[in-house]
Amino acid sequence: MLTRSRAGRLVISSAAIALVVSALGPVTAEAEEGSEDHSAGSQIAKHEGTGEMLLSPPGLEVGRVDGIDVSSHQGAVDWGHWWRSGKRFAYVKATEGTNYRNPNFTQQYNGSAGVGMTRGSYHFALPDRSDGATQARFFVANGGGWSKDGRTLPGTLDIEYNPYGETCYGMTAGAMVGWIRGFSDTYHGLTGRWPVIYTSTQWWDRCTGRAGDFSSTNPLWLARYAAGVGPMPFQWPFHTIWQYTSSPIDQNVFNGGADRLAALASG
Repeated sequence: MLTRSRAGRLVISSAAIALVVSALGPVTAEAEEGSEDHSAGSQIAKHEGTGEMLLSPPGLEVGRVDGIDVSSHQGAVDWGHWWRSGKRFAYVKATEGTNYRNPNFTQQYNGSAGVGMTRGSYHFALPDRSDGATQARFFVANGGGWSKDGRTLPGTLDIEYNPYGETCYGMTAGAMVGWIRGFSDTYHGLTGRWPVIYTSTQWWDRCTGRAGDFSSTNPLWLARYAAGVGPMPFQWPFHTIWQYTSSPIDQNVFNGGADRLAALASG
């Protein structure tokens, strides 16, 4: 577990933002026909705000590993830049729903591993389009699998606000819990690993009705753009990863040292 301190917050200057953005490479990806591309936390930021632009998360001392997550919005990522910036793990968007595949996935997934990062992939869920099992199979077939090489993190289910309409996708809390469980169980059956669940506390508690308990199987990747992680979603005692800012790129911190990150990768 991480400990908290009264560390000061650092705000990014416009010059610093411009410098880092220039290292991301051109935004060239386009979504497949009939689909859009949403990055992890894009809808959380829209509904819950982005807070301050922090260079590093405050209140963190020992036992941390820094990382980022990317999607087609970053195009061809300069992974050497992010390695030199201290990032040691990455999550790459692979799929969304059952129609979208990240056209930059290969460069991003292999490139992050090529510089030495531990990496994994994530799936942006659209629960009103098809059932959880169907989307889990699509994810695994298109970059979401897992291998016991010590360098691959378990795949992540990104479940957050509906980018197309009603917050909870028009589903009851019970139906949403069932959808998530269908995805999780299917992913586990295909890979032998439980997927990480990426979400925000506000969305999760609202759309699951604080009824679904995944804390004993699925690691939590929590999105909250504030000075601290805040309260956990229902039943999770702690977070595994914290996405603390989306500027100038989605940045994350792993809740433990490098040995624990390696343990998560190895299973």
